[in-house]
Amino acid sequence: MQITKASIITIGDELLIGQVIDTNSAWMAQVLNKAGITVSRRVAVGDEWNAIWEALDQEMESADIILLTGGLGPTADDITKPLLCEYFGGKLVLNQGVLNHVTYLFEKVYNRPMIERNIKQAEVPDVCTVLHNANGTAPGMWFEKDRKILVSLPGVPFEMKGLMTAEVIPALLKKFSLPVILHRTLITAGIGESFLAERIKEFENSLPASIRLAYLPNYGMVRLRLSATGFEREELTAAIESKFTELQDMLADVLITNQDQSMEEVIADLLRSGHKTLATAESCTGGYIAHLLTAMPGSSKYFLGGIVSYDNQVKQDLLEVTPETLYTEGAVSEATVRQMVQGALKSIKTDYALAVSGIMGPDGGSDEKPVGTVWVAVGNSREIITQRFRFRFERRRNIELTAVNALNLLRKFIIDNTVSTIN
Repeated sequence: MQITKASIITIGDELLIGQVIDTNSAWMAQVLNKAGITVSRRVAVGDEWNAIWEALDQEMESADIILLTGGLGPTADDITKPLLCEYFGGKLVLNQGVLNHVTYLFEKVYNRPMIERNIKQAEVPDVCTVLHNANGTAPGMWFEKDRKILVSLPGVPFEMKGLMTAEVIPALLKKFSLPVILHRTLITAGIGESFLAERIKEFENSLPASIRLAYLPNYGMVRLRLSATGFEREELTAAIESKFTELQDMLADVLITNQDQSMEEVIADLLRSGHKTLATAESCTGGYIAHLLTAMPGSSKYFLGGIVSYDNQVKQDLLEVTPETLYTEGAVSEATVRQMVQGALKSIKTDYALAVSGIMGPDGGSDEKPVGTVWVAVGNSREIITQRFRFRFERRRNIELTAVNALNLLRKFIIDNTVSTIN
């Protein structure tokens, strides 16, 4: 089976020094994969002529499609356009269509005067096909050489995405006979990657050549992805669905979801389907769990609010944790998180509440309660359950692990209570 391979080159010194995180290539890879194009390499280079030229030479050797982002702005360090002009043996010419668009943006949208630098945005190599950038001034550019395609796109994410969606993907679909690529994903928790691999090794060995299994561990969970590639969609769909059902049945006891979802998306689905509401009471996570929940569209329907009780006085005043509990048991204790849940249910008046209190580090631990010790409680008006965790990482990761594990405990509690209500 002929595989169409793509390489993505992202350009910018800011990417190499960690000042900006490259989200462009991740998004582009997802879109290309859905179209049936395999991304074989992702490369980041700085704003340096020789480095970009060398990257182009290397990727033109191995890929059918090369996508570049960045370096198309109006400043001196934006060298992609003149470099591509020389690389493909052309010369820069003023494109009237691009100039009209740039003029419209500055006069009608930005309400700013045009200067020489802005006019230069309308200059393009005469050996490229211009791709209309509806969201900005830098056009996309499509080059072809030796049966290879190179597309240069702006680095601004929403401009790049607009061009990919409206111009690049439709053109690539016309240019290539692309296979179907299908994915099915499930997520497990409570079992390590190596134990999981041992448990399903016979299943993995039974997979046909057209289906591959990938392990993607993250924060105490393992995402398992089946990927199928071929040209017969119906046959491929039947094959991957059969194997995916088999995999789900084998892992029913550790399965969180049979969709490619985050934990907060799973919680959202459970609360929405049950028409239930949630409140949070956070100490060590400082509102991070509430942030995850409210990042979801429509979260106001099920998440009513949260209390960040970082200081003990706030725990007493807003959540009614007793001074005796804090004195005898401490802020990081089962008794404290139980009372935090009770206080959240009382003050915010929700169906469920979740509470966390812990020591995130790097300081604050003791022999009895070392750094990474966390107590979690979830409950409703009838029942509260708790669990202690001990994480061993740096502060940021401890916070993220606390959030995911707390939400997973909530997930189990909601499911158990839903089942018991039905019965």
